[in-house]
Amino acid sequence: MHPIVSALRNTLIVSCQAYPGEPMRDPRTMAQVAAAVESGGASAVRAQGLEDIRAVAAAVDVPVIGIWKDGADGVFITPTLEHCRAVIEAGADILALDGTLRPRPDGLTFAETVAAVRESFDGPIMADCDSLESALAAAEAGADIVGTTLAGYTEARERTDGPDLDLLGGLAHRLPGGTALVAEGRVHTPAQAVAAHERGAFAVVVGTAITHPTTITRWFAEAVDGSTAS
Repeated sequence: MHPIVSALRNTLIVSCQAYPGEPMRDPRTMAQVAAAVESGGASAVRAQGLEDIRAVAAAVDVPVIGIWKDGADGVFITPTLEHCRAVIEAGADILALDGTLRPRPDGLTFAETVAAVRESFDGPIMADCDSLESALAAAEAGADIVGTTLAGYTEARERTDGPDLDLLGGLAHRLPGGTALVAEGRVHTPAQAVAAHERGAFAVVVGTAITHPTTITRWFAEAVDGSTAS
């Protein structure tokens, strides 16, 4: 197992992202958020977009998991080999990309993309997967980390209210040794993070519940509004 990955065992990784048009959609802001979660104990930070990756990498000492979201349909998380190389060049310590079985925009398979990346990058590669099948295929292709990031966001599995614990449990007993299983997606409470760990997660990623105040505020506003509706 890669030393960077080994250091993530039983830890919290925090995703620091804001969507286009939001007040926090600024690389400097995301870098400050990343520094704040590092102070709180995050073992690594996930950053989106080349400018954010550069800013975050300069602001923290923990590993940066870099992605580049380009598009809105199909494969859009670091979708091509060109995107992968750009993310690495921007300063990502760990490259994350779509690890589903769906066709990629440049026509390469996930395995072909990983093989090409390996020619010049010796850091860990994380596959954002959506099913047991895609996760196992990603591990076979050489991914160091398999995440449940896209479970419930494609047609492969129904969306669960919280993290996909059944998928985690199934993968925990089937992934090859040396491949880290990371729980990501809809981990909104400490209890859910613990549950994911108990199902076999090597590490847990939390994003929205820590770093997205717009959504957190909406949760509370809707709860208060609902409590006074009667």
